[in-house]
Amino acid sequence: MNTETNETLERGPIGGSTLTGGEVHRANSAAETRKVRRKLYAPGSVFFASLLLVIALVVWAAVAPEQVNKLMGSASTWSAQYIGWGYLLVTLACIVLLLFLAFSRYGGIRLGKDGDRPEFSNWAWLSMILGAVMGIGLISYGAAEPMSHFMVPPHGRAEQGTMDAAVNALQFSYFDWGPNAWALFGVFGLAIAYSTHRRGNSGLISVMLRPVLGKSMDGWLGKTIDVFTVLATLFGTTTSLGLGASQIAEGFNSLFGIPTDVFVKVVIIGGVTVIFTLSALSGIGKGIKWLSQGTMIGAALIGVFVLVSGPTGFITNIYFRSMGQFISEFPAVALLTPSGAEDLQWMQWWTYFMMAWWLSWGAFVGIFLARISKGRTIREFVVAIMGVPSLVFSIWFAIFGGTSIHQEMFGNTRIGEATLADTNSTFFAMLAELPIPAVTSVFTVIMVVLFFITGADSNTYVLGTLTSGGNMYPKRPVLAIWGLLTGVCAIVLLLVGGLQALQQAAILSAVPFTVIVTLLGISLIKELRCDTRLPVPVYAAGDEKDKLQEVE
Repeated sequence: MNTETNETLERGPIGGSTLTGGEVHRANSAAETRKVRRKLYAPGSVFFASLLLVIALVVWAAVAPEQVNKLMGSASTWSAQYIGWGYLLVTLACIVLLLFLAFSRYGGIRLGKDGDRPEFSNWAWLSMILGAVMGIGLISYGAAEPMSHFMVPPHGRAEQGTMDAAVNALQFSYFDWGPNAWALFGVFGLAIAYSTHRRGNSGLISVMLRPVLGKSMDGWLGKTIDVFTVLATLFGTTTSLGLGASQIAEGFNSLFGIPTDVFVKVVIIGGVTVIFTLSALSGIGKGIKWLSQGTMIGAALIGVFVLVSGPTGFITNIYFRSMGQFISEFPAVALLTPSGAEDLQWMQWWTYFMMAWWLSWGAFVGIFLARISKGRTIREFVVAIMGVPSLVFSIWFAIFGGTSIHQEMFGNTRIGEATLADTNSTFFAMLAELPIPAVTSVFTVIMVVLFFITGADSNTYVLGTLTSGGNMYPKRPVLAIWGLLTGVCAIVLLLVGGLQALQQAAILSAVPFTVIVTLLGISLIKELRCDTRLPVPVYAAGDEKDKLQEVE
């Protein structure tokens, strides 16, 4: 058997374990090699249970849409009212945990063997982090969220239409898309990367919870957690697909006058589903890597264009003012809960929704970050994951949000009213007030499609990993199945209740993850403390027994 075959067999886990070198070398015939491959990559009970549940939910939503919509709405409201605070507490705890790990003695631990080095360059690595994780959101919310907060100031902290309202609008946008979200992703990603690359485990959440929950993770409870992880990942991603379809439809409407009804969005989702499924089949090293880098270059170009052609002075001034306010008031805002029914409704569709959305994305983003971060140190991982995206996104929101707010304050655009009616219209309405709107709108639609494909095929890869025993190299048929099912789920939920149904699905799928991510953080600490490759203080023998020495 050749070297490539041996490496392929050795790197893939089976149900939380890996093949030993002896097992690999015993597969010395073509028949034995195929047998080992089938054992290694065969989807198990998690795959079939997840598949059946997804199909059952899709059929239920198709047969009884009103019942499903009513149930999801009630459950979503209940979760926001009674446990929404948990989203804030958990994400804040993730920030504290990652900062501790980065600046402690654990920061130098490499996510892999001590001799491993990164597979991707820094540029490719950061591009995949930014593009594959939150790409569509940059377009969907880049101008719309600050404008929405400007028109309806959060928690009544400013008067509508004032400079204070503009500063607050950007401050809360930074909060929704900043360190809280990325710290959450970081805990998932770090736990999975450490478990898979350094410990040699599979990429399943249940495996990472063994230090806390013990052998129960090897039975039905562990499989239940893995199945739920699949469902949460799927429904968290369908929200992004709905946003992407809405943005593409809005772009077509502004360019060609094509209506933005549900039928058009369904056609868009169907067409792009085929594309991103084919992209996922090409692998991370090809499709996702090149698409991510292309979208980052495109995002930089459109960002520079708006900064230069828009109100440059206003943007730079409001950025520093809002960033200063964000930093100084972060502890208070991080634990700010609603004060009444109206405030609760605002939190439910903004801060609570955002935090729940990130929770539902936790496993998806975590596995993807783990896959592309082998060879990085914990300190390098934390700085990149928490620092770079938070900085890039704050600049993005300042450019596009600041431009749209300036147009509302000093122009006669009525962009604020349009945003309150439909947030999907804000980005293109903002571009319409700048030079060459036709060109920039076409460019933006292309970017949305690329972001759409990049994020969706990353999701397809992760679903394949979760349902293939945590194998980081899932089979193509598995990838194809999850790619198509992702598109079908997005279409069905869109038909049931539009974008609101997609948001409710994300909120509900995130509820148990407040507990899972807490246990994951505890488990990670326990694993790191047991890392035998760390310097550990012990007592020396004989007359030196009262002295400490460092041993590996």
